[in-house]
Order: sequence, then C-alpha cells, then structure tokens
Amino acid sequence: MRDFPSCFGENGIQVADSSSSSSSTSKNAQNLVTCVYQCKLRGRLCLIVVTWTKTLMGQGLSIGIDDSANQCLCKVEIKPWLFSKRKGCKNLEVDSSKIDIYWDLTNAKFGAGPEPLEGFYLAVMFNQEVILLLGDLKKEAYKKIELLDPVRSNAIFIAKREHIFGKKFYGAKTQFCDKGQIHDVVIECDTVGLNDPSLVIRIDSKTVMQVKRLKWKFRGNNTILVDGLPVEVFWDVHSWLFGNAMGNAVFMFQTSLSAEKLWTSQSLFDPSVFSWSCSQQLRDSQLQGLGFSLILYAWKTE
Repeated sequence: MRDFPSCFGENGIQVADSSSSSSSTSKNAQNLVTCVYQCKLRGRLCLIVVTWTKTLMGQGLSIGIDDSANQCLCKVEIKPWLFSKRKGCKNLEVDSSKIDIYWDLTNAKFGAGPEPLEGFYLAVMFNQEVILLLGDLKKEAYKKIELLDPVRSNAIFIAKREHIFGKKFYGAKTQFCDKGQIHDVVIECDTVGLNDPSLVIRIDSKTVMQVKRLKWKFRGNNTILVDGLPVEVFWDVHSWLFGNAMGNAVFMFQTSLSAEKLWTSQSLFDPSVFSWSCSQQLRDSQLQGLGFSLILYAWKTE
C-alpha cells in the first residue's frame, strides 16, 4: 500500500467534507457527467471536454476544446432546455479555423443520469472534418453534415468523471478503454450502524475487490483485471466514515500504473469544478498517454 497522504492529499479531504450542506442540494448541483476525448488538430494533441448536466429545467450540454498549451480554443454551452434546444448547431471561427457543432437529442433516452443512452447524436467538426461523433444516430448525423460516406472520428475516449448517488449501492457504466466493452461498475458500502464496515467493488456482478476494516483503510489502492488489462483502483471514503454524513467518497479507476500522479491535484476532489481544463496536471498526464481514467464521486442520500 502506498503512503496515503502522498497519494491523495489532505486538501482533497477538506474540500470533500465541506462540499455538501444537504443531500438534495448536492444531488441537484452535482448531477453531471464529464467525458474527455483526445484528438489531433493541426498536428497537435487537443482535448474535447463534453459535459452533460441535468437540472430542474431539463438537460444541458457543454463542449469545450483545449489545445496542448492549455489554451481554450472554444467553448459552447447549450443551457438546460424544455423543448427549443433539443436540436441545433453552432458555427464558430477560431484562429482562421472553422468549428461546427451539431446535435439532435429530440428523441434521446436517458437513464437516472444526465448522459443520454440512445436516440441522439453529437458531432464536432474542425475545418469540415469530423473530429468527434457520439450517439447511435450516425446516419442522421451524416445527413445533417452532408457526408456521403461514413467516417471515423480521430478522437479517443480517455477520461470520464461522474457523480453517483445511493444509500448502500452506487452504480455506473463505463468502458476501460476506447471502443471497449461497456461494463457495469457497482460500489457497495454500508456505513450505517456498523463497527467494522467493508467496501466491495463489482464489475458485471463479479466481485473484483473487497476491503475489510475500512475505518483503518479508508484510503488506499489496489489493482484489478478488467478485459485482461490491469486497472488501478484508488479509493477515499474518509467523508463517509469521519466527515459530513452526506459527504462524498471518491473513487478512481485508472488503466495505467502511473495513476498516482493524478491524485496530487486538489481540483480532482472538488465537485464544484465542472471542467477538467483547470487541472493542468491531469491534462498533461492524459496528453502523455497514461490511459483511461474514471473518477466517481459517490454521494450518500437519505
């Protein structure tokens, strides 16, 4: 086991402890999913950050493109809508380059979270070249952007951050590599009235990790195998055990053993930060090809 303070940092614990004043407020404020894709623009590696949000007003979406020098090329926010913003396009010009964003969520189907499951498309084009294409309605997207032949975007899915909620069970769906199989991740932890709580993580209903004596091991890391790949799992459940009863725990799944570097950035623990562009260390690590990262903020609900 690695040294806990060096892996996680006490600052992260303090931020997590103070971030929640009530369960309902936390859930409304943090109901978002952020996905990061790496692509090449003009020969340089860039990040496309897609954030899906859900509020009382409806679904929302933002797309940001940053280059390797931490310069924001563009950011488009599609605010929560009721009817009017479910389909549309944005056309931008940045440094003599044309960026076009098309979306259609008219018939999108959603689960418990803000990220659409099916019935949608989101396309990002750079100088008339598709650099990102999401969703299952690809034929409709091709027709909208006037492409005759199917194309494959050059973007690679490299990171995801998600807020999940529960009392004992916390679930999420994810891929541990670009274009890989979608897995069900379930975190089980009951801390109510137990002198010796334990932590269990399951992938597709199979137990892959169990941590006993959790009060002594509230922070740690372990390696599991998923699709034949080693996945480093980091956990921090300090808030659940010793902090605010409605605080959040943090879990990270990283396909590279160099994942420890990512935990030194306090902003990873800060649920109030909606974009990863502020974390230079995370950006640098991802641009250097450390693999896929999944960060889950697990919030206890009443």
